[in-house]
Amino acid sequence: MANRRIRKYDILSVGELLIDFISVDFADNLDQVQNFKRLMGGSPANLCMNMARLGNKTGLVATLGKDDMGRYLFQYVQSLGVDCHQVRSIDVPTTLILVTRSRQVSNFEAYRGADCQIVDEQFPETVLADTALFHTTCFALSLEPAQSSILRAARLAVQHGAQLSIDANYAQKIWKDQDQAQQTVREFCAHGALVKVSEVDWERLYNNKLEDAERAAMHFLGMGAREACITLGGDGCFVATNEEKHFLPARQVEVKDTTGAGDAFWSGYLTAWLDGEPLLNRAKAGRRMAELKLAHFGPLPEKVDRNVVYEDFQ
Repeated sequence: MANRRIRKYDILSVGELLIDFISVDFADNLDQVQNFKRLMGGSPANLCMNMARLGNKTGLVATLGKDDMGRYLFQYVQSLGVDCHQVRSIDVPTTLILVTRSRQVSNFEAYRGADCQIVDEQFPETVLADTALFHTTCFALSLEPAQSSILRAARLAVQHGAQLSIDANYAQKIWKDQDQAQQTVREFCAHGALVKVSEVDWERLYNNKLEDAERAAMHFLGMGAREACITLGGDGCFVATNEEKHFLPARQVEVKDTTGAGDAFWSGYLTAWLDGEPLLNRAKAGRRMAELKLAHFGPLPEKVDRNVVYEDFQ
């Protein structure tokens, strides 16, 4: 795509928009928690809002309940300038997740409702034809009818020249059929997707400890992915295409909360991708956005200066 920003939507983010109740204090397990803070959540929604904060043209496809939490979420996302025409409301409760505040990896428990009720009607062909990036997650793909609808829409988006993106944020408590999850990720990669996976999610998806980030990246490239990004927590990240590869170390930051750091990383990465930046700069933009989120409890400010995110470019 010569000019990645000529379409109406720089990114169409597809999947869960939900309520996170995050523990006020740091905790390892939910049974240790007495007090929670309500926050807007859902990986595709978080990514979409962060992309909007960075000045991108964003659209969200999601399903909410016709309840107080659904109305709160819709109004919050829309207030950031995200196009919510493809967000629908149904008579099923809005999805809720309890999350531990963590400096490492959060523990969670999902109480799922409306989030998986994404249907074909939420993907008008005119929207897919005007989308530069089509993004989703393993969480979003884990249940029907959302799974089939998203996969059909992704294939149609590719036919219209969109670039696919996936966060392979697999967890068995969300997606019981691990073989199906692996096959679905493989199918997504085969369309030349940009793939992000964390060290923890790799281990959950393949039941193997991630000992070689380069090998993990080559695994996705071998399945047809265009780019693979392996995030390694406090160690940094490894990014690769078939032509080049880079390890980018993490930098010291005071961690207020890890929830949403991966979504922040990918929003910086994809924004730099849309701007035509080289691979290493995409990783640097991702790192800077993750640093901003790690140092902040709750959502980022309404606007994030793209120049700050790009300040490490040379």
